Amino acid sequence: MSVSVSTSAPVPGSARPVLVRAAACAALLLAAAVAAPPAAAAPAPVHETVTVDSGGLIADDGTVTLSGTYRCLDASGPVLVGSSVHQGTAHTWYGVGGTLAVCDGETHEWENTGRVPSEALEAGTADVEATLIELRSVDGLLLPVFHAVQQQEVTLARG
Repeated sequence: MSVSVSTSAPVPGSARPVLVRAAACAALLLAAAVAAPPAAAAPAPVHETVTVDSGGLIADDGTVTLSGTYRCLDASGPVLVGSSVHQGTAHTWYGVGGTLAVCDGETHEWENTGRVPSEALEAGTADVEATLIELRSVDGLLLPVFHAVQQQEVTLARG
């Protein structure tokens, strides 16, 4: 940044250094004001999330209970928190219930319960996926709109 000072009247030789210093100070103050952060930062945007608790339950009859939290914003159609589980090297994922979500920007808890074949899962480590999904009507068809997805390893306990 360069600053030039022009005067219409001649400046005595002894006054020129004072004017140069004043112009340099003004340039530094201007640069500091431009580089300074704004006094009040804008609020952070609310993000849509879904989480999975680190533990779940499995009953002897194959009933699985999973839980976590979610947060979503306004939606034009119904929003569900769906969950599924799989264990070991099996490629089969088992759906575990669904919860109707309230999309108001606040954090809410969810809990899904569903029955899988009793021999499909056992107590121990399992992979869980939770999905926050909206069913939006487009030209009379309900189309899925994903708001958030979370995959997590959990520990299933007998209960």
